[in-house]
Amino acid sequence: MTNGGPGDSRPSKNQRRDAARKKATQLREEQKKKDRRNRVFLQGGIAVAAIAIVGIIALVIVNSIRPVGPGPANMASDGVLIGQGLNTVKTPALQPDAEPIASVPDSTGAVADIRVYIDYLCPYCGQFEQTNSEQIAKWVDTGAATVEIHPVSILTSKSAGTQYSLRAANAAACVANSAPNDFYAFNAALFKDQPQEGTAGLTDKEIKQVVRSSGVKSSLSKIDTCIDDLQYKSWVLAATDRALTGPIPNASIPKVTGTPTVLVNGKQYLGSLEDPKEFAAFVLQSAGATYSTSTPTPTPTPTPAG
Repeated sequence: MTNGGPGDSRPSKNQRRDAARKKATQLREEQKKKDRRNRVFLQGGIAVAAIAIVGIIALVIVNSIRPVGPGPANMASDGVLIGQGLNTVKTPALQPDAEPIASVPDSTGAVADIRVYIDYLCPYCGQFEQTNSEQIAKWVDTGAATVEIHPVSILTSKSAGTQYSLRAANAAACVANSAPNDFYAFNAALFKDQPQEGTAGLTDKEIKQVVRSSGVKSSLSKIDTCIDDLQYKSWVLAATDRALTGPIPNASIPKVTGTPTVLVNGKQYLGSLEDPKEFAAFVLQSAGATYSTSTPTPTPTPTPAG
């Protein structure tokens, strides 16, 4: 082995130590610079992501909070008033925050004034509808009665998160607005195969199919769009609140406390929901002695039980 002399070019132990320290210091400085760059990039990325999230949230809010538009035409009383020939009485649309205009009942008592507050998910409403829809239609068609149907959405939270009650009431408003003389048939069709409370109810696509199967033929595209957009959501909520808080005009009750709420000439029907004869008798009793005399309009009579 040869020992290095004065001319040996290899660094000494101290030189190697100094070089290692310098290298370590250099690596630390480079790592610090790299860490600073990474922090800047990370903070910048977080800021960009936050801006994007805020933008998305703002877009969702803007799209969900639409300006409140007018209510449906032909429902100025918050209900659809149907008269002789099953034709709907035409009324202008209520402007936002406008007070409903109560329908004026027949002052002579010759025509029975039937009003029904219904929720399309309410099973008791379905019972009343199945029992009495046919005989009510006959009375109204011949001019012996009028019927005013008020859709409300009390059971919106009872359809597995789909808000069927609200969507169905909105669809009813869509039909009342665009195809008013088909409203009675559509209303009956929604109860024909009524979904059970607690289920998801019908989809919007299925509700549109009910529109068509009930016989609506005009303004279908407009009605479809109205259903998809929940166009009358604000009106349904407001009308429901008005029914639940009152006052109920021309009525023996101050407010609606459940569905169905059925009024005949202002008096509340509290009888059987499954006996058409009992309801017909109540109509006759509420109408008073006018029905016992000869009048130009036919007298409501019970539909024979099948």
